[in-house]
Amino acid sequence: MADEITETQPNNENRERRPNNNRRPFRPRNDTRVEGENNGEQRPRDENRPPRQDNRPARTDNRPPRTDNRPPRTDNRGPRPDNRPPRTEGEVATNLATESENRSSSRDRNRGGRRGSPSTPIDANLRDFVNQNQEAHKNRLNPHFKLDLNNNEKVRITPLGGLGEIGGNITVIETEHEAIIIDIGMSFPDEEMHGVDILVPDFTYLREIRKKIVAVIITHAHEDHIGGVPYFFKEMQFPIYGTPLPLAMIGNKFDEHHMREYRRYFNPIVKRQPYKIGNDFEIEWMHMTHSIIDSSSLAITTKAGTIIHTGDFKIDHTPVDGYTADLHRLAHYGEKGVMCLLSDSTNSYNKEWTPSELTVAPGFDRIFAKAEGRVIMSTFSSNIHRVYQAILTGMKYNRKVCVIGRSMERNLEVCMQYDYIKLPKNIFIDAEEANRMSDKDVLIVTTGSQGEPSSALFRMAIGEHRHIKIKPTDLIVLSARAIPGNEGSISGMLNYLQRAGAKVANDRDIHVSGHASMEEQKLMLRLTNPKYFLPVHGEYNHIMKHRETAITCGVPERNILLMSDGDCIEVGTKFMRKAKTVKTGKTYIDNQNNHQIEDDIVIDRQKMASEGMVVLVAQVSSADSRLLSKPLVTSFGLVADRNDKAFAAEMEDVLEHFLINLKHGLIENPKALENDLRQVVRKHIYRKMKKYPLIVPHVFVM
Repeated sequence: MADEITETQPNNENRERRPNNNRRPFRPRNDTRVEGENNGEQRPRDENRPPRQDNRPARTDNRPPRTDNRPPRTDNRGPRPDNRPPRTEGEVATNLATESENRSSSRDRNRGGRRGSPSTPIDANLRDFVNQNQEAHKNRLNPHFKLDLNNNEKVRITPLGGLGEIGGNITVIETEHEAIIIDIGMSFPDEEMHGVDILVPDFTYLREIRKKIVAVIITHAHEDHIGGVPYFFKEMQFPIYGTPLPLAMIGNKFDEHHMREYRRYFNPIVKRQPYKIGNDFEIEWMHMTHSIIDSSSLAITTKAGTIIHTGDFKIDHTPVDGYTADLHRLAHYGEKGVMCLLSDSTNSYNKEWTPSELTVAPGFDRIFAKAEGRVIMSTFSSNIHRVYQAILTGMKYNRKVCVIGRSMERNLEVCMQYDYIKLPKNIFIDAEEANRMSDKDVLIVTTGSQGEPSSALFRMAIGEHRHIKIKPTDLIVLSARAIPGNEGSISGMLNYLQRAGAKVANDRDIHVSGHASMEEQKLMLRLTNPKYFLPVHGEYNHIMKHRETAITCGVPERNILLMSDGDCIEVGTKFMRKAKTVKTGKTYIDNQNNHQIEDDIVIDRQKMASEGMVVLVAQVSSADSRLLSKPLVTSFGLVADRNDKAFAAEMEDVLEHFLINLKHGLIENPKALENDLRQVVRKHIYRKMKKYPLIVPHVFVM
């Protein structure tokens, strides 16, 4: 190598050594070379000159020594190859600042190249434009520069449902004088809510601010966003704004509840047009893609600032109807300045981009092509584009379509009436006609993908459907994912279907989510560029994950709040804080008669199911507080039948002991007497059995 030096050692062995640039070249002490002699060797040092403090090699030219006062060089540059005289003091003063500024950067740039090469000059004009572009980025990405920080107005955002759960979405946005309600949804009960069909939000807070409410705003037509509207309108009626499909489906619900006259409150809107609602709100509906047709996001403009509510959404660039998400309007509001963003968190753990709805069509084609008998396809009744693609695939293989399930029939009919989808009517047949046709010519589209006990598919599975019985040649296509909490009911339904001999197809390529994944959530955050962020729609772990995504997209952690149902959040251009907590909860609904079930009824049902029940009937003398006859004791779900007599005798002893120690005057108040007896019996049973059964005493004082 060029930088290596070979020295001859006394033992005649050659050894390569790396040069040490910090060492001075060797010169004997008795070197008496005369000045002027130059055979490529170093000149003798001037005795009056102090020794050099740098590590440069000796000069090889005949230049005289320097006479200026410059400090010695501290770099390792080699000697000049010319015989130029030393620089003057003026030249030194001119170049000293530039050399000092560029020395370190020059060394870094030239580290891989020739030592001592000149540095690249800096263009002051380009440097100025770099600063200007950085300032433009700062103004573009920092929402503070787009909001009026001198504005003292504020709004309150209060979710009454949809947080800590999937479904039941309802949010109140209010100013000092007015309020709007965004969606009024329903949710489904768990297995402990016996006899309850659906849950709707508790409207207590809405009753308190009833005089402030000016409108109900609808984002889309899913049941978890419109299912509670009829129950709300039974108490209070306000103008309701939305796109045509959600209003049409709400109208069908009004018809079922015998509330057709409330259709007069409908106010259909045109997307991309702002609507003045009340005095304090201006709202624009922006088209969004989702698993139902005609979904929207909302731009809510108030005196305090603009709030974007995404509703449920995903970013589908190839939707079935060709109507892509209106990203341009979202970017428009983001450019103007968004004070607060409320965004869907349901699918916040999914890192991959949510596939397009069109991607299920090849999966349907593959399955239908192999089917030898009937194809029974089940999905959410509101996912019309999924049903539409299944019907088109059935038509491709010359199958007639039988639609079973009240909600499926109603939703499909509404979408065809309003030209959201177009299908020839001669392809549809009823269930009786389907039984007379060849199995390979029939496609059945039905409800029940979540294993609901009252759904058409579940009744087919257990053999209780009036027209359709499962056959071994049937192919069941489940084009839906399990809603959290429904896994058990779906598994039970699959067991019934497979016992009947049917094949089940629930491959991943025949279902796609309707909710935004992490990447789509990032896009929404970047388009709107909000100052404050409130993740909504989902369980706590979903909104927590969405919070992390927002932080990576530049939203400061202090500008994000994780809400729970009932949290009242005040938002202004300079602050966001929790103001108070309002009453929330669920109202139980019996869907058979569309009536509310009182809370104490549900509690009694739960107690009877888990703890049992005891009924006591006794006749007591008013004179001496003694039993006039043997009491009647009946228990349910507490002791086995063979132990009924022993338990009745035990309760008789408890009753006699209670009457002996009866408080003075209590015999004259039968209601108080029964309450005290209930407490005594409950304590006795808990000591013996560790149970708190429902106690029903009947004491007749005679």
